[in-house]
Amino acid sequence: MQNHLTELEQTIGYTFADRQLLLQALTHKSFSNEQVKFVPHNERLEFLGDAVLELVISDWIFSHYPDIPEGGLTRIRAEVVSERGLSEIARQLQIGAVLLLGKGEQRSGGSEKSSLLADGLEALLGAIYREGGFAAVSLVIERVFSAAIKESALLRYGSDYKTYLQERLQAQYGNLPEYLLAQVSGPDHERVFSMEVYFSGKLLGKGSGSSKKSAEQKAAAVALDHPLLRETP
Repeated sequence: MQNHLTELEQTIGYTFADRQLLLQALTHKSFSNEQVKFVPHNERLEFLGDAVLELVISDWIFSHYPDIPEGGLTRIRAEVVSERGLSEIARQLQIGAVLLLGKGEQRSGGSEKSSLLADGLEALLGAIYREGGFAAVSLVIERVFSAAIKESALLRYGSDYKTYLQERLQAQYGNLPEYLLAQVSGPDHERVFSMEVYFSGKLLGKGSGSSKKSAEQKAAAVALDHPLLRETP
């Protein structure tokens, strides 16, 4: 058990000064209920970790994906912090090997249950926040979740929003979008171009950038969240 805990700390890049706090984060209620003396379990830490995780993930994707609109950011976050997403990361960290479970949960394969793994991971993050503060848990979350975030963002949008929008509209409706220059502002050395993208006369999105190309990309990113892309022709 101790070796597994040390390996977990090395993997996440954080070492607990308070070992009891670490153990509490990994203690399921079923284990606590079987003890003669009360042993703190991880439900409260899970509650805290869930809130901290959402905030850090939100801030990370907001900063790293400035072209993705609010709806897209929400979907990426929801995918990453879903039970499935969390349990996959928990399995990578081998949290199942260090979860303290009651005998009944052990017999029913609790160490492999997605719900318990996800809860354990959130509790672990809550414990790191309690001991190390926001900066410490942010570093751990970025280290542990960055690959999953990048994969989700790539699968949903890729890096070329114009091409993706064109492919979506072509597949659904058999036609292509049209980009129009709406405005040019700013001094000669700091021009700001505002582009609009239309489809069948409907405005799907607007975007601004230092070039027409970048403005078109931003307009296309906004358009990907338009209800038209979710309709069945």
